[in-house]
Amino acid sequence: MPIFALANTAIILSGDIGQTLTQNYSLGISLGLIIGKPLGIFLLSFLAVTIGLCKLPEDINWKLIAGVGFLGGIGFTMSIFITLLAFDNEMIINNAKFVILISSLIAGLIGFLSLKLILKRATPNT
Repeated sequence: MPIFALANTAIILSGDIGQTLTQNYSLGISLGLIIGKPLGIFLLSFLAVTIGLCKLPEDINWKLIAGVGFLGGIGFTMSIFITLLAFDNEMIINNAKFVILISSLIAGLIGFLSLKLILKRATPNT
């Protein structure tokens, strides 16, 4: 994660974290970063290959594309920028930043672990 993004978040943890994570805006952020971005990357890649706009390289499969799609969920810099434009309530902005960082971390971990597993299976033992 870029250091400037983490330094500029200025997140203050207070209150009930469980309640923060279940707010409508929190669920939207989480679903967007953990499911929406990976799904969009995968589906648009699939569509581009299907209509012949591009070709999937021989050493790449759709499982790898899905894994890389999850890495696309590490979108905290632009998400924080959009949060600052969308909300004017400091508490909501603070909570949204927290959810953005947690969701980006989850998406990144899913992407990393899935790619590690897929690539480990694809590599023959030497």
